[in-house]
Amino acid sequence: MSVAVIGRGLIGSAAARHLARAGQDVVLIGPDEPEEKASHRGVFASHYDEGRITRGLDPAPFWSRVSRASIARYAEIEAASGIRFYTERGVVMAGPEGSAPMERIGEVAVRDGVPHARLDDAGLAARFEYFRFASGTTAFHQTLQAGFISPRALVAAQGVAAERAGAHILRARVEAVEEDRQGVRIRSTAGEIRADRVLIAAGGYTNTLLAEPLPLTVMARTVALFEVDEGEAARLASMPPLIYLHAHGDGPYLLPPIRYPDGRVYLKMGGDPVDRVLGSGAEISDWFRSGGDPEVAAGLEAQLRERMPDLAIRSVSHMACVTTFTPEDEARIEMVSDRVGVATAGCGRGAKCSDELGRLGACLIADGVREDTPAMV
Repeated sequence: MSVAVIGRGLIGSAAARHLARAGQDVVLIGPDEPEEKASHRGVFASHYDEGRITRGLDPAPFWSRVSRASIARYAEIEAASGIRFYTERGVVMAGPEGSAPMERIGEVAVRDGVPHARLDDAGLAARFEYFRFASGTTAFHQTLQAGFISPRALVAAQGVAAERAGAHILRARVEAVEEDRQGVRIRSTAGEIRADRVLIAAGGYTNTLLAEPLPLTVMARTVALFEVDEGEAARLASMPPLIYLHAHGDGPYLLPPIRYPDGRVYLKMGGDPVDRVLGSGAEISDWFRSGGDPEVAAGLEAQLRERMPDLAIRSVSHMACVTTFTPEDEARIEMVSDRVGVATAGCGRGAKCSDELGRLGACLIADGVREDTPAMV
């Protein structure tokens, strides 16, 4: 059976690897990262970055399961590709003591045996002298099988591993997907491709390729980058990623110093205070070209300076990203016709667990049935 996977992002590249390893005839279709985003007229992806938090701790059991399944395969993917993308550094999830999100995290950690330490005010101050928290904060510190990944490097690793397993990569933008009696016709900037089945893993652009749109909501997101010098990066060499959850569940996240392609070292912070919905594919592309919202970036800077008052920041910049959500707050992995399936919507958690979401998508398009239980290895 021939399968085309549309979308060379985190989920799509993972799906292609799993399909190729299963012996399917696979082509993975999607463009390279644009060299100049502001003038790029095609599609974008949210993996054009160097830092995403990875962890097993999560208030939702589904996301905890798929994350742990993916993390368990990181070493396998690195070995298969020769590309390193994972840094184990632990992760801290903090919030008001007694709040519902923190209690749910504690329940998941105990039930699933996620290695962690629970910290109170004194424990936080003793362990993380560079952070400042309000009195009455509690935290879960996952010490193993957590840290951060480079999403850009993970996509590259999945692509190399997929090719080595027999997949083909077509660097092109898909313009239309059409079914007929012989299979599926895919019109792309590289010409027409035919396949028996198609898995669409196009992130925020998924609905632009479907005859009937799915209930997906694409949100504009802005992240701020805080440049530090080499000395400051060395001082924070053991800093774990931090997620702060307010009592209602949302909150900012912070990554430790990471070296970016320009050679500079940045801390990254995200957490938009207001949801801005993006509708069409053109709106999504316009948002990426905009570089994000400077007011959101200013708010993130204020939060970082409060959280880390001693941090010596050399410069501040920001960039645009998008997050795709489903009504059920889980990934949407389903057949939309006899020959076409989708695997999308990380709901803000997709990067770390993308290998398992891709595996579930691969199983779906190969067998026509979604697995209910993530594979734990």
